[in-house]
Amino acid sequence: QVQLVESGGGLVQAGGSLRLSCAASGTIFSINAMRWYRQAPGKQRELVAGITSGGSTNYADSVKGRFTISRDNAKNTVYLQMNSLKPEDTAVYYCLGLVKRTFEDYVGNYWGQGTQVTVSS
Repeated sequence: QVQLVESGGGLVQAGGSLRLSCAASGTIFSINAMRWYRQAPGKQRELVAGITSGGSTNYADSVKGRFTISRDNAKNTVYLQMNSLKPEDTAVYYCLGLVKRTFEDYVGNYWGQGTQVTVSS
């Protein structure tokens, strides 16, 4: 199996910073892409940022210029550096990995359990 474990969430004041990490482990042949999503109370889960195995990135308009996604392929880990945080960034942040467990395997979607980020005004 494949497990994704997030860490780094917490409570921070508006204008502050947090760095989230997501480490993938288990039976992994390759990770095509890794993404961060978030879900605020009463809202749908939304894509925050993504990064491919080659390092190409994309961001939601709401976080461009404030958040940076990066990955360490050797550690199967993705990071989300969040700066200039706003109260509207408050949500549970989830990591998604697009993973092949073996050479013959299809790419599967694997989610982490989520980490809470709370930004106070």
